[in-house]
Amino acid sequence: MRRITLPERPNWRAKAEEFGFQYHTMYGEPYWCEDACYAFTLKQVEEIEAATAELHQMCLKVVERVVNSDELLARCQIPAHCREFVRSSWRTGQPSLYSRLDLAYDGVNPPKLLENNADTPTSLYEAAFFQWLWLEDQLAAGKVPAGADQFNSLQERLIERFADLKARHGFSQLHFTCYRDSDEDRGTVQYLQDCAQEAGLPSRFLYIDEIGLGERGQFTDLDDQVIGNLFKLYPWEFMFREVFSTKLEDAGVRWLEPAWKGILSNKALLPLLWEMFPNHPNLLPAYFADAPHPPLDHYVVKPLFSREGANIRIIKDGQELERVDGPYGEEGMIVQQFHPLPKFGDSYALIGSWLVDDQPCGMGVREDRALITQDLSRFYPHVIVG
Repeated sequence: MRRITLPERPNWRAKAEEFGFQYHTMYGEPYWCEDACYAFTLKQVEEIEAATAELHQMCLKVVERVVNSDELLARCQIPAHCREFVRSSWRTGQPSLYSRLDLAYDGVNPPKLLENNADTPTSLYEAAFFQWLWLEDQLAAGKVPAGADQFNSLQERLIERFADLKARHGFSQLHFTCYRDSDEDRGTVQYLQDCAQEAGLPSRFLYIDEIGLGERGQFTDLDDQVIGNLFKLYPWEFMFREVFSTKLEDAGVRWLEPAWKGILSNKALLPLLWEMFPNHPNLLPAYFADAPHPPLDHYVVKPLFSREGANIRIIKDGQELERVDGPYGEEGMIVQQFHPLPKFGDSYALIGSWLVDDQPCGMGVREDRALITQDLSRFYPHVIVG
């Protein structure tokens, strides 16, 4: 695993605007960066792919355990009135679309799972489409070695999955929704909508606050059309606490992601994984903060519902080394053994390993000068060489 400096494409900003990548720069700071790329060998990528597949199957075993335990559902802070809804989504095999595992990997030691973004993962468009476009352009310009490849079949797999949802699961139309005030969320949803369209699955978009409630308890769009299938880039832990959460079970909606993903995206997953698969080479020791556990000298404190690094703290020998403020924490905390991200120059690199329909199919690299990766951490493309 190497970080290689190389020239930017002279027209990449214009190309980003042309293809709707509006958030390549956020708050005056670069988000997409291509003054360098990360290079992996095929063997390293195969190690990431294999670890991702195994970790995902382990996570599904945790879901099976949790849905059969009221105690664990409560431990995951799933409200009592939503537990049967979550159970039913799992037991009836409600289909999922995609997810992203965040891994610490230096190219030498086994990848370590830091967390599972299984409900509302972003950085999809840049991983699936824009970094592939970068590779094609840089190959044509001779800026990367001839024959260089990329671990990236994300777009093809997404289109295949949408086609499968239409043909095998009976999706005749799919509504898409997200939070109103996020360019990144809207861009991610627009990209997914384009993939659905490519698969021949008709779609409609509305913001989450535009969803209505019909006379029979069904969710409706702005044209009073009943919503039967809905992709939401909006966290389950928020939805479980909305006023309309009492209607979720009876609304007749098939959700992407399904409600059982609310278990996978919860940091409670990490101590449960360690309990079920102790000393697994791709896991880090993790425990519920309020339960007895072995002492840790260097560890990370994470709220169950934290997103984009919010309310995470790094502790060493009783001293706080780094923290990010935010709105989370009242729901409970876990502690996870600290594991260093590889450092290149003054920045740390984190790997996001993607799955579509339970199969690994791509990755992206995020970089930050801080130890805690956040929403504005820079995205760098990658290549496979050797």
